[in-house]
Amino acid sequence: MAELRLGSLFDGIGVFPLAAVRCGVEPVWASEIEKAPVSITSRHFPHMAHLGDVTKLDGGAIPPVHVITFGSPCQNLSQIGNRTGLAGEKSSLFFHAIRIIREMREATNGLFPVIAVWENVMGAFSSNDRMDFRAVLSAFTAADVPMPASGRWAGAGMVRGGAPDLAWRLMDAQHWAKLRLARRQRIFLVADFGGRRSHEILFKPRPVQPFSAPCGDRGLSSSCGDRGSFIEAGRRVPVTRPFQCFRMRASAKERSSEAFRNSFGLPTDPFPTLLASDVSPFAFWYADDPAGGCIRFPTETECERLMGLPEGWTKYGVNGEEILSSHRYRALGNAIALPCAEYIMAGIAEVLGGGADHHF
Repeated sequence: MAELRLGSLFDGIGVFPLAAVRCGVEPVWASEIEKAPVSITSRHFPHMAHLGDVTKLDGGAIPPVHVITFGSPCQNLSQIGNRTGLAGEKSSLFFHAIRIIREMREATNGLFPVIAVWENVMGAFSSNDRMDFRAVLSAFTAADVPMPASGRWAGAGMVRGGAPDLAWRLMDAQHWAKLRLARRQRIFLVADFGGRRSHEILFKPRPVQPFSAPCGDRGLSSSCGDRGSFIEAGRRVPVTRPFQCFRMRASAKERSSEAFRNSFGLPTDPFPTLLASDVSPFAFWYADDPAGGCIRFPTETECERLMGLPEGWTKYGVNGEEILSSHRYRALGNAIALPCAEYIMAGIAEVLGGGADHHF
């Protein structure tokens, strides 16, 4: 098979293209409208075309690709969003991605794309009285998918017997790298239009990746190498206790002093999910100086590490300009954790016969 090609809708800071490159898949084009992410990805992928607003794209007129990925906006599906579901202004953009996929397949006599990958928040399972996820499955299959007998969507499942072959899985980024990342529970759905391989892509055991080496002055980082703690602490041993802010607010409302103390974080607690609108603080001290601790927020570099991304991935734009801190935090809060994206991309390369040299 010729070299596998990828197109990324709602691309953000290029996590799916980065995962693709690391698995021998060529990112051909991306669609994104926010200026800072476009500048960041243009620096890392100078040969990847930027197509702009998904609402203005014709899937039959853009270059056909083997794989289309899309993490459509989740503001209306999130547990902390307005919960208006797929009918919401942002999350309804999902249907433009489905339209683009359909148009491309019609224009290529069903050849492209072969695989589509959708990513979204865990809240998609429950929004709109659990009917939104049913709508997602039905949109992919162009058929009515019944609700499970339990009335709830499982964290993993399949829809078989038609086209495409569908599988989904809830993945938490904190479990997908050798060093523990931030908690990030996301639904990943794989649609296989060319066979019945979605389960091989999404459920087959594979080793977790090592962390990426830091970015160079320009372009992609090395695909191998390991790093220390996500905290910038030099050679001293840092101790951290991430605040569990949702737990803290709930315990304060309930006036529970014990629960409030526990919300300051336990040694076993992961770092909370990075959000586009907020950054969680944490308690920090050195093992040799417990009295000299402080409460602080993670730096932009630490947030990149918490997402499994190369250090400095979001620091510069296409012309070498520094990206504003607020834009970096927002972009990282909207991003996909690299280890999860790479696990899926490695599975796609494996079943489609391309990208044999995977860097895990």
